Amino acid sequence: MADWREYGEVELDPVLAAAAGAFVETGYHGATVRDIARRAGLSVPGMYHHFATKQDMLVGLLDVTMDDLLWRSQAARHEGAGDPVRAFSLLIECLVLYHCHRRDLAFIGASEMRSLEPDNRTRIVRLRTTQQRMVDAEVDAAVEAGSFRVSHAHDASRAVTTMCVAIPQWYRPGHSSSPEEVARRYVGFALGLMGYDGPALTRR
Repeated sequence: MADWREYGEVELDPVLAAAAGAFVETGYHGATVRDIARRAGLSVPGMYHHFATKQDMLVGLLDVTMDDLLWRSQAARHEGAGDPVRAFSLLIECLVLYHCHRRDLAFIGASEMRSLEPDNRTRIVRLRTTQQRMVDAEVDAAVEAGSFRVSHAHDASRAVTTMCVAIPQWYRPGHSSSPEEVARRYVGFALGLMGYDGPALTRR
């Protein structure tokens, strides 16, 4: 199994790579099909052989994002199986690493949900809910075990994931802290929010 902590270059179709650059720079609604085609080195008619609409490009990027994030999250959770505090910590580490290493894709995922057509939005929201429920389940288990002493556990769980999702708004490559350093700090923040006063649990 691949290591969920390891990040290489994401493999994107050239049109999707061009669309990602345009969406990050100008937003979905500001990006034009002509500009995306230019970035991809294609004519507009030639680009339509790859994707019929700009909406299809956005959905393609979000599918890549969620597929990548979900397998990593499932692997991180599996690493902590049987210990909900550790599993929760690893899930938060995973979320932080993802939002640092895959900053552009994560930024698009956070900022352009509003640009999805209804059926597409419903499907992507379902995938995002799957991610959130992984975190919620470990929080519930840690509360049940008495390890987390937080009121309104699911509100706190959503607050933690929201803080991770916001990372692309400020994190840039070359930041003074590495993704791993940011992850360690955020795991500490998350455990504190959950009312946990034991040692931080990530790698063993």
